[in-house]
Amino acid sequence: MNVSEILQALPPDLIIDHSLADDPDITGVAAVDEAIATQISYVEGGKFAAMVGKTEAKALVLPNDKDLQQQATERGIAWVSTKAPRLLFAAVIKIFYQPFRPMAGIHPTAIIDPSAILGEEVAIGAHVVIYANAKIGDRTAIMPNAVVYPDVEIGDNCLLHANCTIHERAKIGNNCVIHSGAVIGAEGFGFVPSPTGWFKMEQSGIVVLEDGVEIGCNSAVDRPAVGETRIKADTKLDNLVHVAHGSVVGSNCALAAQVGLAGGVTVGNQVLLGGQVGVANQAVIGDGAIATAQTGINNKVAAGEIVSGSPAVPNAIYLKASAIYKRLPEMYKAFRKLK
Repeated sequence: MNVSEILQALPPDLIIDHSLADDPDITGVAAVDEAIATQISYVEGGKFAAMVGKTEAKALVLPNDKDLQQQATERGIAWVSTKAPRLLFAAVIKIFYQPFRPMAGIHPTAIIDPSAILGEEVAIGAHVVIYANAKIGDRTAIMPNAVVYPDVEIGDNCLLHANCTIHERAKIGNNCVIHSGAVIGAEGFGFVPSPTGWFKMEQSGIVVLEDGVEIGCNSAVDRPAVGETRIKADTKLDNLVHVAHGSVVGSNCALAAQVGLAGGVTVGNQVLLGGQVGVANQAVIGDGAIATAQTGINNKVAAGEIVSGSPAVPNAIYLKASAIYKRLPEMYKAFRKLK
């Protein structure tokens, strides 16, 4: 398809301006430093700005930068400008690529309890097991070897990838994605010390995933002894994330790989947790807060605050301390001389 056809398929509210050049035919997408003449790419910020003068791409998504737009025009590159280049490029990718989704139907090797309720146009893959009283919404797809325990409720238009497990009584909303190896609703880590050893506290609660939640590969969201563990609408968990019993994660959050939440944690809305962030029992993180990679959060983070380090401190303090840390050997030598 040519650039003018791509423009027609993009969200108009994201587009500021454009130039069609020779309206070249585009067959795919690529990174700006790897693109060939039949591909479209994008530039975001100053890091890749120099690639406008070097790339072989014949079409670019650009920031609202007149200099970059002029460079592209002089090189005969078609372009579209936007305040959000990465977001618009994500829309471009959807034009050229749609992930695999199976056709509706039930594989003959699937084992489905007669009491389970299946919606319209569901796709049930090979060796899927669906236990008693489970409810599967319309157009939901369950890939091979997934297991759905009794009394689970799954909404419409969901996608459960191969080898994921949904434990008893979990509730999953509409338009959710559960990736391979993820476990939703398994027992929380509940053991009480007694004179004779550990006494197991049964986990009678449930896990609730609201609409639009996505759970990455090999992540776990545990059910509590009582009550619920809840992940609110449109929150995204990366691979290898652990959300412990009784935690509540707000809406539109993003938790990067290897984040771990202990029991009873409360996370506000639009919170960003970088890779390997650890959060202690009962900690509270306010709306819009950010924790950079490997931060250790022991108690409370205020709304909108950016924290780093372990234990967590405001990011500005952490950066100053990091600069001093690098100078400790020379500072120690100076101290020895003074002593």
